[in-house]
Order: sequence, then C-alpha cells, then structure tokens
Amino acid sequence: MSALLLVAAILLAGLLLLPIVIRRAYRVPRVLERGTPADFGLPFRSASIPTANGKRLFAWYVPLEGQAAKARAVAVIHGWGGNAEAMLPFAALLHHNGYAALLLDARNHGFSDADSFSSMPRFAEDLENGLQWLARRPDVDPQRLSVLGHSVGGAAALLTASRRNNLAAVISIAAFAHPVDLMRRQMRSHRIPYVPIGWLVLRYIEWTIDARFDDIAPCNTIRRVACPVLLVHGETDCEVPLEDVHRIHSNRPNDRVELIILPDTGHNSLDAIETHGEALTGFLNRAMNRSNGPAAPSTAG
Repeated sequence: MSALLLVAAILLAGLLLLPIVIRRAYRVPRVLERGTPADFGLPFRSASIPTANGKRLFAWYVPLEGQAAKARAVAVIHGWGGNAEAMLPFAALLHHNGYAALLLDARNHGFSDADSFSSMPRFAEDLENGLQWLARRPDVDPQRLSVLGHSVGGAAALLTASRRNNLAAVISIAAFAHPVDLMRRQMRSHRIPYVPIGWLVLRYIEWTIDARFDDIAPCNTIRRVACPVLLVHGETDCEVPLEDVHRIHSNRPNDRVELIILPDTGHNSLDAIETHGEALTGFLNRAMNRSNGPAAPSTAG
C-alpha cells in the first residue's frame, strides 16, 4: 500500500507542476524594437491599440501620404518571439506599392503589454483589434483591408480571416498546418514521450487557451476563409516542413487560394523578400481588382 501511495503522490506532484513547466517552456522571449520605420525611409506614427483582457498593443502605422482617395491597408503581424521591427521589410514593400501598413506587436512581444500567456488565438485577437483600429481611420478604406502574418502570425491571419467576411485578402507565410503536429514535432526533438506526458500537455494547453486545436488549425480554418489567400512557404524550412503548407493548400475551399514555394528559403522568408515581394503585391492587386500589370512568375506547388 505504501508503494501505491508513493506512486500516487508522485503522479499528483507531476500534475500540479505541469502548468508551471508548460508555461516556462512556452514563455515568449521578449525582444524590443531598436529601429523604426524611418530606417527604411518610411513615414510613420506609433500607436497604442486596445486589445483583449484590458491590454494594449504597440504598433507602427505607415500611412500613404498626399493622396485624395482612402488607402488600401494591410495589418501585419510577426511570429513567435518576433516584433514589429522584424516585419519592416514588408512595410517598405507595401508602402512602395500603394498600401498603408499597420505593424503590430502581439501581447508579450516587443513593447506591447504583458499578459498571462501567448497563443495563436491571442495573436488572432490582437490582429482583429488591429483591423478594427485601421477600419476607424479616416484615411483608410475599411472595405479594402488585408492581413499578412508570418509563422504563428500566418496561422493567426488564417484564423482571423475565417471569422470575417469582409477582408480583401490574406497572405500567410510559413504557417504550420495543425498545432498538434507542431507540438508533437517539438516534443520528439526533446525526446518527450507522447503518452502520457505529451497527451496531458496538449489537453492542458487546449484548456488554457479555451479552444480545440482542430477548430483553430490552419488546415481547417482555410476551409472557412471567403477572401483570396496567398500561402507562402520556404522550400527548405526546417521549423515548419513543406508538407504543412501542402496540407493547408489541399483543403482550400476554392481556386482563390494560391501557393508560392520559395526555392532555397528557410523559415525566415523575410530573407527572400527581394525575390518574392513582387509576387505578394501582385496577389494583393489582383485580389482587389487593382492589378498594376502581370504578377511576377512564381514557383507554385
């Protein structure tokens, strides 16, 4: 009996410690911005945007100046552990092609407020609040809003779009197909057994974020996106394998979901923006029926 009590005590202690271990494992490394859009020669203003749980987001707004018509605008969000500064090359690309841009820091990232935890659904909440902020601006056309996200931000962009019917377009870069597959890959890399530890971790995370993984998985949310979508993925991505984007693309609801595979490119697709930037803006122009000419050739899967 004493041996059974000891085993029970060990299991109980493990369950009590599990939340602490998980929160430590998924704690976001906060990286603060050092530069600004001015480093790219861009006009900008800093913004403080309210989001869920009474928190506020830090953001940069890069407007289009000197035009009479209301601007097409793109809300841009980084990946896990990133910040708005990491997405500045996209702001430059968008601005030079006639788009205003809002670069957001998700909660627990950059200069945004801290919150109890970060998750992909919370990235989507922050992106949604950024879109609402854009829609209220007098210089922005609320009917021509788009979103662009990288990695976790790319998954959040698809989740946000699946809940809206009035977005003009979505660009999702290096998104994972399903959070369970992503976390199981991470567990295998650390030699964490799925049964029982991995299974318990996944159940606890679902309970914490108050969402079923199947409901928020990009391979499923893509089915509910009404607007045109561009999926972008690096051919040599070691963090999120190429098969993930093919899985998302295979579940597309219509022929308005395009796919670009970037040759010799890893997870940080920013490195290849000079080669694929024209394809991104060409897609946006087509999505808004504002094409400025034929899109650049692309390598599609």
